[in-house]
Amino acid sequence: MKRNLIFSRIPAVTCVIGLAALSAAAVTDDQFNALRDLVLKQGQKLDQLEATNELSQKIHAEDQAEIRQLKEQLAETQMAATNTVQRTEVAAQVMPVATPPMAQAATHNFTLVGDAEIKYGRTDGQHSGFELADFAPIFLYRTGDKILFEAGFDTSLQNNATNGPGASTAIDLSFAQMDYLVNDYMTFVGGYMLLPLGTYVERGAGWLNKIPDDPLARGVLPNNGAGVQLRGAFPIGHSGQSLTYSAFGVNGPGSADGTDHASALDLGGNVGINSDGSNGNLHGSPSGGGRLGWFFPWKAHYDLELGASGMSGTWDNADKRQWSALVLDGALHVSSNFELKGEYINTWAETGDLGNINPRGWWVQGGYKLAGLNLDLPLINNIELVGRYDRVNDGMGTSTHRYTAGYVYYLSNTLLFEGDYEFLKSNSPIQNQNRFILQLSYGF
Repeated sequence: MKRNLIFSRIPAVTCVIGLAALSAAAVTDDQFNALRDLVLKQGQKLDQLEATNELSQKIHAEDQAEIRQLKEQLAETQMAATNTVQRTEVAAQVMPVATPPMAQAATHNFTLVGDAEIKYGRTDGQHSGFELADFAPIFLYRTGDKILFEAGFDTSLQNNATNGPGASTAIDLSFAQMDYLVNDYMTFVGGYMLLPLGTYVERGAGWLNKIPDDPLARGVLPNNGAGVQLRGAFPIGHSGQSLTYSAFGVNGPGSADGTDHASALDLGGNVGINSDGSNGNLHGSPSGGGRLGWFFPWKAHYDLELGASGMSGTWDNADKRQWSALVLDGALHVSSNFELKGEYINTWAETGDLGNINPRGWWVQGGYKLAGLNLDLPLINNIELVGRYDRVNDGMGTSTHRYTAGYVYYLSNTLLFEGDYEFLKSNSPIQNQNRFILQLSYGF
């Protein structure tokens, strides 16, 4: 290529010599100088072109060398891959038929959660003192992506009978169940489970409740039952709304003494087995029920939930007396500082001595965190003011209502110091007593 450039200059040089000869005879000095300058500029351009061409050749040579190197590396990689496949095939032929057991899945684990409380209080006409030491562990054991076992216990310390010596420890089984994830929209639950009658038992009991005791009206409902359940949720559109559902079948309430008298109605004793191991289902027909809920969030920390639930079945040993319940529940959150929730509860029971009775009640509870005032006062910002009104009618002549005012001081997100004063009014003199409570609760 360089030789061609040199030969290409010969005509130009010859032309220049010829022009120089002509200039000596026929042109002036100025014309000759102008022509010389033009020829020199063209020579410079030719030199630049030659340099550019040499650089292009050098780059081309480097590219060719790099291509050859990559081809050699590719050939080595292909050879290594071929050798690996061959070694794997040979190893597979000589390996034993029985393979080692697979390692446990990452979801195979055991977790301990729960809560603990210690309570101090005073009721009008009684001595003050520490009246509760409670430990309620929940054991969670997960064997894979679809199966979860869970059990919750309530362990408490209490005095023996009035004027009796010593103390005793009570251990109650709250629930023990297996959860099987059928798909994203359905879970099967079987065992001794919390019943979705309203939302309080599943979401508000223990340290999650910001008032130390349960609403009065919850006493006319069973909290748990032995049986099976299907539950889940479906999204509604793309706004975050969802429809939640549950359907269950359980043994249902039973009779404490085998009769159909109103005083014998036992909401939580029919677990299907006696202490001697015999079948203890107190009647032949199971009870059925469920809950349907609608959850509507319109922005972060702003949401509304409404639900309706019910249950029905026989309760006496002769399997003739019907027991039914209807529960309406609602919860509203406005910002992260204010919440309002409550339930309306109505039950019906057929009895052999009082006819049809109608235990019922309702409660509403609100809370406001003072952090919403945006004060630069850390102690104040850790306080939530709470209040509740609840009432109950036992269907047999006793009516009670109660006002509760108090606070929650958040030592941490899970360590709560609560204080409440309850104003209780009843047409039963033995229940017409006010009460003061302090409680330290810890969730883990």
